[in-house]
Parts: sequence; C-alpha cells; structure tokens
Amino acid sequence: MADRPGSQPSAVRSLILIAIIVGVVAIAFVYTAGWLTPSRLTPAKVVNALAPPGGPALGFRRNHAKGICFTGTFESSGAAAALSKAPMFAQGSSRVTGRFNLATPDPKATDPSVRVRGLSLRVVAPDGTEWRSAMIDAPFFPVATPQAFYALLEASAQKDDPDAMKKFIAAHPEFAAFGAWATTAPWTASYAQDQYNSLNSFIFTNAQGQDQAVRWSFVPAAKPEPVSADELKQRPADFLETDITKRVQSAPQRWTMVVTVANPGDPTADPSKAWPDDRRKVEAGTLVVSAIEPEPDGPCRDLNFDPTVLPAGIHVSDDPFPAARSAAYSVSFNRRTAEDKDYPHTPAEGAKQ
Repeated sequence: MADRPGSQPSAVRSLILIAIIVGVVAIAFVYTAGWLTPSRLTPAKVVNALAPPGGPALGFRRNHAKGICFTGTFESSGAAAALSKAPMFAQGSSRVTGRFNLATPDPKATDPSVRVRGLSLRVVAPDGTEWRSAMIDAPFFPVATPQAFYALLEASAQKDDPDAMKKFIAAHPEFAAFGAWATTAPWTASYAQDQYNSLNSFIFTNAQGQDQAVRWSFVPAAKPEPVSADELKQRPADFLETDITKRVQSAPQRWTMVVTVANPGDPTADPSKAWPDDRRKVEAGTLVVSAIEPEPDGPCRDLNFDPTVLPAGIHVSDDPFPAARSAAYSVSFNRRTAEDKDYPHTPAEGAKQ
C-alpha cells in the first residue's frame, strides 16, 4: 500500500530527496568556484594575479585603481535606435556617472608610467534602465582569451625569469600587435584627447527583433596632442587628473559614441583582432562630461562598472571576456568593500585632521 502523505516513510524520502538536491547544488557551486579543480582558472585567481609584488592596495579596485569620477549626460541622436531598442538610444538625454582611470593596481602610480587609460560608464535612461561599460584607449586587447590574460599576468610577474615574457609571446603571437601599439603609438596630453574602445563584441537587437554584432568607441571632440614618452616623464605624477578637472571646470568635455557594425565573418569572440576600418559606423550620440566628482567618497565609490549590466536591446556575444570581467569585478568589489576601513576616505567636515 502506498505511503500516506503524512506517513514517516514518505517524510524520510522527502528529506533524503532534499539532501540530495542540496548536495548536488553544493557540488555544482564548489566546482564553479574551482575548489574541486585546482588548475581551473577562477575569478579569484585572476584578481590575485593583478596584485603588485607588495600586495593589493586595500580598499581600492584591484585594477584601474587610480582614477577620477565625473557626472554628465549621454545625448542620443536617435541614429542607433535602428540597431538597438535600448532606451538610451532613443533620441533624448540619459544620466551618466563615469570614471577616467589608469590600468594599474597601484592608486599611487604616476600618470606618465601607465600606458593604458580607461573610461567607465554607467548610463541611466529616463525610465531607470541601466547600461554599464568599461573601455580602454588601446585599439585591441593584448590577448584572445581570459586564460591567455591570466598567463600574461603570471609572466609579467616573474621578475626573476628574464625569459618569462619571451615564452609567453611565443605562445601567444596575437600579443605582438598590442606590444607594437604600446611602444610606438603616441601618448596624448589629456584624458579628454583619448578615444576609448569597447574591444569586446556585443549584440544589438532592434524593435523588430533583428540582431547585429557591434563594437563601439567614444571619439573625443578635443584634438589629440601627441606627447613623447620622454616629455611625459617630465610631467607631474597626477597631471591627468589636474588637466581634466581644469578642462571640465572651463567647459563640458565631449565624445561621440561611434557604433561599428560587423560584417558576416568578422571575429566576435576575439578582442585581440580589430575589425577592418571600412565597416559601417553609426554615430549614436554624445557623451557630455559636465562635472568632476570626488573620487574617495563620490558617486563612483560604490559603482561596479560590470560590462554585463545591459538593457533590453543589448546582450553579450560569444566573446568570453565580458562574463570573465563581470566575475572578476565582483570579486574585486567584494574585497574592496570589505576593506572599507583601510580606504582613505575624505575626512568629514569639522573632523580632526
């Protein structure tokens, strides 16, 4: 005879089933975290590898630790609405909180010593929908996969092995193009003069449900002024922050968002490969930076510029980096917020100095 719903055997079987489900979930969780596969690349391993020899700067972002916050708007032209139904591409204005930054884990690094500069954005449409993006000024990424990026971090940290980078480059030939850019491309005199590129491919979906692979760039209105590396060395440690603050105080600074549309066959999973210059381009609107905000306790402090925070009308492609970056950003965010007591907050007005 079948057990009644309230009978002891039925209750025992239910408990066993629950235990099995919990066990499976737990195993899946620890596997995802890499605890059962020590050689597996995990977000924590990537974040750990970003730390300088003396250890991470507690309370700071684990990469792009040095930067300056700003607020402004994104003024959409409406031209990209044919590509994406995201509300911030409808003609009109959206609020922006963003951050100019340097690709370094050291918040005290001198500006002339860091080759890669970044721009991070949080765009909030009038209906509250959010879009976040993190870009750099390089035209392509150094490597093709997250695993290769981790190998690059490991190789660059091996100061006692002069052949470590040579071995890495031999195993990752795509790095040569980035190396050439880093050593020969001109530096500029200002954050305001740099073009910032998404590098990762995303999928735009329009109101008709049509998908299109894209990348985007923010092209400066300010004319770039090439500066030699030797000349840069003569500039103050924080010249970029000083310069952008003065510029924005004088007048809003602007960048045009240019969306590049892929042709069939263009690589979407490999950010180390640039698309040809003749691809279709759409000017989606203008980023207007209207105010520089405090970095220590300003609106950027608790912002995680996760590139997978996307509105309807934008989703990730087969590029593995956005998901990997999202996971690493989460680890970095959790660590720095847990270390809040170590962060040099601005003293409250009236507090003892």
